[in-house]
Amino acid sequence: MTATESEPTGDGELRASPLELFFDLVFVFVITQLTASLAHHLTPGGLARVLVMLAVIWWMYDAYIWVANAVPPRTAGQRALMLLGMGCFLVIALSVPRAFEGGGETFGWAYLLVIAVHTGMFATAGVRLGAVARMGALNLLGAGLVITGGYLRGGPELLLWTAAFALQLAIPYLVDLPRFQLRADHFVERHGLVVIVAFGESVIAIGVGIGEAELTPALIGAALLALTVCVGLWWAYFGADDEEHAVRAMAGLDDARRNLAAIKVYNLGHYGLLLAVILFATGAKSATAHPGSTIHLPEALALAGGVALFLGANTAVRRILVLGPVRLRLLAAALVMAAVPLGIRVGALAQLAATAAVLALVFRAEGRPAGGPPPYLPAARAEEAAAVTPGPASGGR
Repeated sequence: MTATESEPTGDGELRASPLELFFDLVFVFVITQLTASLAHHLTPGGLARVLVMLAVIWWMYDAYIWVANAVPPRTAGQRALMLLGMGCFLVIALSVPRAFEGGGETFGWAYLLVIAVHTGMFATAGVRLGAVARMGALNLLGAGLVITGGYLRGGPELLLWTAAFALQLAIPYLVDLPRFQLRADHFVERHGLVVIVAFGESVIAIGVGIGEAELTPALIGAALLALTVCVGLWWAYFGADDEEHAVRAMAGLDDARRNLAAIKVYNLGHYGLLLAVILFATGAKSATAHPGSTIHLPEALALAGGVALFLGANTAVRRILVLGPVRLRLLAAALVMAAVPLGIRVGALAQLAATAAVLALVFRAEGRPAGGPPPYLPAARAEEAAAVTPGPASGGR
C-alpha cells in the first residue's frame, strides 16, 4: 500500500487513541524535568541547555505524532512499538537533570532507540522504503551527534547537540518523501493535548513552589493569580474554538502546503509554546514560593518571558493559519515584559496581578467570546498565508 492508497487524511476523521493520551503523559514528565533543570540553573548557560534539550526531544516526540497520524496504533505490534518508544522517552526524561553533568550518554543512547523505533514504525506507513531509509539514516546521524556530545560533556556537548537539532531542521529538505496525506483533525487534536499536559506542569509548579508553607492570604492569592495567568495562556490557544478553526484551515490546504504549514506551526511554533510554558512554570514556582517578597531579576524575567514568548509564538501560529486578530496579543506581550520591575521592586504578587490583568483586558478587548462568530478566513487565504518556498511535502517525517 502506498501513501496515496491509504485512507483520506486531509478531511478523514481520526481521533487520538487512549494509548496516545497515555504516551503524552510521559511527555509532561519531560517538561517537569526541564523546568526543574532550569529552576536550578536559571542562568544564560542553564537556559541554553534547556533550549537544546527541548529542541532535540520535541523534534522526535513530534515525529511520533506524525507517525501515529499515518499508522494509528491499532494492532498489537503497533502498540508494542509505541510502548517501547514511551519507555525510551521516560529514560530520556530521567537523564535530563544530569544530561550535561555526566549523564549525557544515557540520554543519547535512549535517543538512539527512540529514533530506531520511530523509523520502524514509519516503515509501515506506506511510504517508499528507500525514502524511509534515508530519513532514518539522517536521524541516526543526529543521534550520533547527541551520543558523542554526551561523552564529551560541557561546551562540546552543547555544540554537538545544537548541530543535531540543526540537522533535524534540514531533514525535511534533504529527504524527498512522497506527499504525506496528513489528517488535520488528529494532528491538531494531538498537539492541543500536548499543550494541555504542558499547562499541567505550570499547575504542578505552583504546588511545588508553595510546598509545605502555611496557606496565608498572600500565598493563596499568588497561587490563584498564577492559575489565572495559566488560564489566560489556555485561552490564547483554545479560546473561541481556535482548535476547530485550525483543523478547517489545515484541511483546506493541499497535501504539500498542509505539510509545510504543519512544520512551521506544529514542529517549530509549538517548540516556542512549550519553551514558553517551561519559562512561565519556572517563574511561577519562585513567585508562589515568595508572594510577599521581591524576586530576583532572573525569576521575574522567566515569569514575564514565558508569557510573552507564548503570546508571540501563538501570534505566529495564528498568522500562518489566518485564525484571527494578533496585534493586541503582541501588545500584551510587551506590557507583560514591562511588568518585570514590579516583581523585583514591589513583589511577586504585584507582577502576577499585573500579568493577569493584562491578559484579561486584552482578551476582553478582542471581543471574541466562545461561541461567537469565528475569526476564520477562507481556506484560500490560509493557503496563501502558508505558502513558502517549495520543498518536500512530507516534512521529513
